[in-house]
Amino acid sequence: MEGNRTLLTEFVLRGITDRPELQVPLFLVFFFIYVITMVGNLGLIFLICKDPHLHTPMYLFLGNLALADACSSSSVTPKMLMKFINKNDMISLGECFSQFYFFCSSATAECYLLVAMAYDRYVAICNPLHYAVIMSNRLCVKFICVSYLIGLLHALLHVGMLFRLTFCSSNIIDHFYCEILPLYSISCTDPSINALVIFIFVIFIQASTFMSIIVSYIRVLFAILKTKSEKGRSKAFSTCSAHLVSVSLFYGTLFVIYVLSGSDTHSFQGKMYSLFYTIIIPLLNPFIYSLRNKEVLGALRKLTK
Repeated sequence: MEGNRTLLTEFVLRGITDRPELQVPLFLVFFFIYVITMVGNLGLIFLICKDPHLHTPMYLFLGNLALADACSSSSVTPKMLMKFINKNDMISLGECFSQFYFFCSSATAECYLLVAMAYDRYVAICNPLHYAVIMSNRLCVKFICVSYLIGLLHALLHVGMLFRLTFCSSNIIDHFYCEILPLYSISCTDPSINALVIFIFVIFIQASTFMSIIVSYIRVLFAILKTKSEKGRSKAFSTCSAHLVSVSLFYGTLFVIYVLSGSDTHSFQGKMYSLFYTIIIPLLNPFIYSLRNKEVLGALRKLTK
């Protein structure tokens, strides 16, 4: 029986919904979201590169966060748009694994970039006199390189382990992109080891990075409370609030998907959670960090004059 099984090399992505009347409206909605996402993130990167006043550690990390968001959105959205408009729901094994690889590496790098941003705020508020010395260009480059390296290696581990699985019965992935947990559910090989490894690594990465951010902000909070100046408190809170909103959205959704939902990510509710962190968060982040940021808005005004 095992020898007679035909190994599958193509999959069918079910997408968000099969209802024909919703395909064109959904295409228009997600195409608009994707354009705004790319304009917002790439525009933020351009502003940071163009304006010398934004050549600081905080904006260096923010620019790389925008790059990670643009990459994660681009790894998922174009294929989803193709399915909406021309019913092209087939994806090869190589394309499927590549899609997951680029998304996973971007999302993992984002976790560590958020840690770097939290550490930057901690040093700026708790140790302002030594900020320029501690947050040197060399340290910032190290933070960024390590973030991307961990992202690439983490994704490589899970994609490498996908090659131990065989797909020989159903080739239907009940999702809008090649999410790894739905792949396990259609595998003919027992995916228990893969599921255990991803659970351990996701728990470790989420817990370690999230706790690092929380510790940084607890110390920041104590430093703010000790500040006698009302203006100083207000400025410190405003610089941290955007980062905290972004962290809450990102980690909250990932926690629900990979820890609480488990293998139920192919359900409609699971798809909605995935939609939020693959498409909506990359859309929101550049606006969360920019709309109340006087330096970014000032750079934008100078550019448009």
